[in-house]
Amino acid sequence: MTDTKIMESAIFANGCFWCTEAIFKRLRGVASVTPGYTGGNMKNPTYEDVSSESTGHAESIQIKFDPTIISYHTLLDVFWATHDPTTINQQGNDVGTQYRSEIFYQNDGQKKIAEESKKKLEQSGTYHSPIVTKIEPFTKFYEAEEYHKDYYDSNRFAPYCMVVINPKIQKLMKHFKDEIKKEYK
Repeated sequence: MTDTKIMESAIFANGCFWCTEAIFKRLRGVASVTPGYTGGNMKNPTYEDVSSESTGHAESIQIKFDPTIISYHTLLDVFWATHDPTTINQQGNDVGTQYRSEIFYQNDGQKKIAEESKKKLEQSGTYHSPIVTKIEPFTKFYEAEEYHKDYYDSNRFAPYCMVVINPKIQKLMKHFKDEIKKEYK
C-alpha cells in the first residue's frame, strides 16, 4: 500500500538557522527541517552573500510536516516561544537583516492563521515591546550549504551550541514536552 500522507510546508525566519533547525526537528509530525535562505532578491545565494546583508535574504528554515500530527498553529506557537519577535534584525548576539523575524506564508490559509496568531500574541501582553515580525508571501527558498545542516546535533559541544542553542532546546522541552518526538525525550 502506498503512503498517501499529504505533507505541508512552513517557512520561518527567526534568527540563526542552526538554532531553529535544532528546535523544529524535535517536534512530532515534523518530517524534515532544511536550513536555507529566503526573502531576498539574489538567486542561489551563499552563506557569505547572505551574511553581507546585500541580498535581502534571511536565514530561514523550511519545515515539512504532517498536519494530522502537528498543526500549523502549533508550529507558530513554537516559533513565537523560541525567539524574541520584538527585536529588529537581531536575535541575541546575532545581529543583521539575515536574523530578522519573519513568517513566509504559502497560501491564504497560512496567512490568515499567522496574522491571527500574531494578533493574539500582541494582545496577550507577553511582550512589553511591539512585535516586529513580518508576515510576507513566500517566493523562493534556497537550501543552505551542507555544513549548515544538522549543525547542532553534529556540534553539541561547540561554544555557540552550548551557550545559545541549548537554552532554546531546554525551553522547548519544558513548554512543548507533549510535542517532542520520543527519540529526543
